[in-house]
Amino acid sequence: MLFIRSLLFFLIKTVLTIPFSLLILLAAPIPALPRYRFITIWGRVVIWLARWVVGIRFRVEGRENLPQEPAVVLAKHQSAWETIAFQQIFPPLSFVLKKNLLHIPFFGWGLALFSPIAIDRGAGREALKQLEAQGRERLASGFWVLVFPEGTRMGVGEKGNYQVGGAWLAAKCGAPVVPVAHNAGRCWPKNAFIKRPGEITVVIGPSIPTQGRRPAQVLADVEAWIETTMRRL
Repeated sequence: MLFIRSLLFFLIKTVLTIPFSLLILLAAPIPALPRYRFITIWGRVVIWLARWVVGIRFRVEGRENLPQEPAVVLAKHQSAWETIAFQQIFPPLSFVLKKNLLHIPFFGWGLALFSPIAIDRGAGREALKQLEAQGRERLASGFWVLVFPEGTRMGVGEKGNYQVGGAWLAAKCGAPVVPVAHNAGRCWPKNAFIKRPGEITVVIGPSIPTQGRRPAQVLADVEAWIETTMRRL
C-alpha cells in the first residue's frame, strides 16, 4: 500500500509539474516578491497532495518566535519536504544554493526565478563575499534567507558539520537568526521513493540576536538549540 500511494503521489506530482514549470517561466517579468508568491503555488499543491495521497501532515510550534523584520533561517535538513513546505510556513524565502544549478536547462531557469542566493562553494572566502553581497540585497528587498548549515541532507538521527556561512551572513548584516528543527525525514526520507504517513513537527526557536557577536558564537547557539530540539523530536 505504501508503494502504491507513493507511486500515485509521484505520478500526480509529475503530471502537474510539467505544465506549471512552463507557467513559472512565463512569470519571469513579474517583480521578485509577487513572482515568488505565484510560483510557490506549486509547492502548496505538492504539500496538499502529500497530505491527501500519502497521509503526511505537519504542525508548527513556535510561530510566535518569528521576528517582524527579515531574518536568516538556519534549519535542519533531512529531506526535500522542508524545501517545499517552508515556502508556506515562512515569509518569502531566498534559498542559498550552488551557482552551477542555475545552468541546468529549465530546472535551473526555474530556480533562478525564486531569487536564490547562488554562490560558488568552491571559491573559499570569495564564496562568503558572494553570500554577503547577495544576502544583504535579498534581506533589504524583503526576503528572508534560508540556509541549511550542515550543507546537505542528513538521515534521521544523524548530525553533520555545522558551517558558519549563514551565521556569518546574519552577523555581517545585523539580522536575527531563527533556528528551526523538524523530523521530516521520518515521513519523507532523503533520496527515498517511498513516503510514509505521519505527522511532521516543525519547531521554530526563539530568534537569536547577532549584532556585536562573532559568527562562531551565533553558530554555536544555533547548533546547540537545533540538536537539543532534535533529540526531543
